[in-house]
Amino acid sequence: MSPGTLFSDLCALMEKLESTKKRGEMIWEAAELLKRLLQEELMPSTLFLTGKAFPSYDERTLEVSGATLWRVVLRTTSASPDELGKAFDDTGDFGDAVQKVLLKKSSAQKQDTLLSRPPLTILEVKRQLDELAKVFGNGARKRKERIIEGLLARSSPVEAKFIIRMILGEMRTGFQEGLLVEALSKAFNVSSDLVRRAAMITGDLGVVAEATYDGGEQAVSSLHVEPFHVIKPMLAANASGVKEALSEFGGTSAFEYKLDGARVQIHISKGDVRIWSRRLTEVTESLPDVSQQIKTRLDVGSAILEGEVVAVSHDGRPLPFQHLMRRFRRRHDVDKQIQKIPTELYLFDLLYLDGESLIDKPYTERRTILSNLTDGIHLVRNIVTSDVSAAEKLLEEAVQLGHEGLVAKNLKGTYTPGIRGKKWLKIKQVMESLDLVITEAEYGYGKRHEWLSDYTLSARDEETGKFMPLGKTFKGLTDQEIKDMTSRLQSLTIAKRGRRVIVKPDIVVETVFNEIQESPKYESGMALRFARITRIRLDKSADEADTIARVRGLYEKQFKYKASMQPE
Repeated sequence: MSPGTLFSDLCALMEKLESTKKRGEMIWEAAELLKRLLQEELMPSTLFLTGKAFPSYDERTLEVSGATLWRVVLRTTSASPDELGKAFDDTGDFGDAVQKVLLKKSSAQKQDTLLSRPPLTILEVKRQLDELAKVFGNGARKRKERIIEGLLARSSPVEAKFIIRMILGEMRTGFQEGLLVEALSKAFNVSSDLVRRAAMITGDLGVVAEATYDGGEQAVSSLHVEPFHVIKPMLAANASGVKEALSEFGGTSAFEYKLDGARVQIHISKGDVRIWSRRLTEVTESLPDVSQQIKTRLDVGSAILEGEVVAVSHDGRPLPFQHLMRRFRRRHDVDKQIQKIPTELYLFDLLYLDGESLIDKPYTERRTILSNLTDGIHLVRNIVTSDVSAAEKLLEEAVQLGHEGLVAKNLKGTYTPGIRGKKWLKIKQVMESLDLVITEAEYGYGKRHEWLSDYTLSARDEETGKFMPLGKTFKGLTDQEIKDMTSRLQSLTIAKRGRRVIVKPDIVVETVFNEIQESPKYESGMALRFARITRIRLDKSADEADTIARVRGLYEKQFKYKASMQPE
């Protein structure tokens, strides 16, 4: 029996993907490898290609800090901190830096090591990452380091590069999920539309890949929405105001409050209730009050609902989002947190009910079924109107009550998981903002000399997956938030350069600014002027951050606006 496909084969593919920008070539190369894999290798391979260790609905995480990786790499490569630091400066990528350092080692020494140990297979790497995720408690750091050392000791330079990137969750090959959909379609002769739809409703391309292996289109068609497999949340595009929304939706739209809370997906089956955050992290233990409310007030056998959990003051007024995030971080003393930070649940969508998927039904039908289902559970306030003044009055009302604004929804719109389409449109009464990722930080001065308080903000390039800097800011956060941020950034540190640290792109912050300027200093050619952080988006992953394309769109929009203000 074959021991399985070598991990080096997958790495060779990823090297090719990284070196080409031709969409067709990337799809063909990936399809060729996918066809050769064993069925049990498809799940891990699709995960690795997209920079993940586990399926989206799996609550396990590797929890390996950049500092831990740095120590392990120094020991494994026998490189000095200066050597590794220079390699990082030269490449700008930790995985590339490790590869560069290993290539400098004596080839004979490395060859002896590799010949004395069996080569890594795809399944062996997956098993080791599974073991890594199981390690916690006393002595966890040292045990994690031993597992990573064992992997790197058996790795060629290119394998080490991609193992490091996988642990960091940052492949940087430019091979996005859309391309993987096309590659699976080509490899197994299944309609790309079927593959794409199956990925949306299962939340996981690995599951779809296994189904395509020997079941073809019939097996993929049979995949369906089911409780406890998290569905990627549908996303809203931006609208300038209610007039744009009404125009987009043919003159009539539903308008709902856009609450300043945490979006949750609630799964129910046979009395069991589990809750996931927008980032697809399970938060059931942090929200026992919400679970209890669902159990006691919702009489269904099985369902998948979406809603917003809002922190409220004792007089019932919504509190800023940051208050709620304290609940999400807590696994212990939750009862005390419930008393300190009470919450309200507001439901706004129903995706599955008692064996039937509802995602293909129009918004109005899903909302009606949801309205008839709930008893004593809040629904997000909404109106259906074609009247601009009525919608603007609702927007003003929402803002006065402490909410963010409105979401306009197409009455005929189906639910499209993971897609930021124009079936939903966000409308806010605030200045333009961007959700950006912190990629570097520096220690401040004066009273902030011990805190990482100056942040480099970056947007995501959709083509390459790379995060491109748009400037720096030290404004917007309180001292306590900066202290908390310092702790988080230290755990994400990949490399240190004096008072500056390079961090894994993970933390998303909402940022406002005066304008976007041209800037030769940054690769994007743009920089934010007078940027200021308005809140930390713990509910968003780096993949959900705003893109360079959106930044460029706002940059161009500025000139149109300025031109319209010029006297004729």
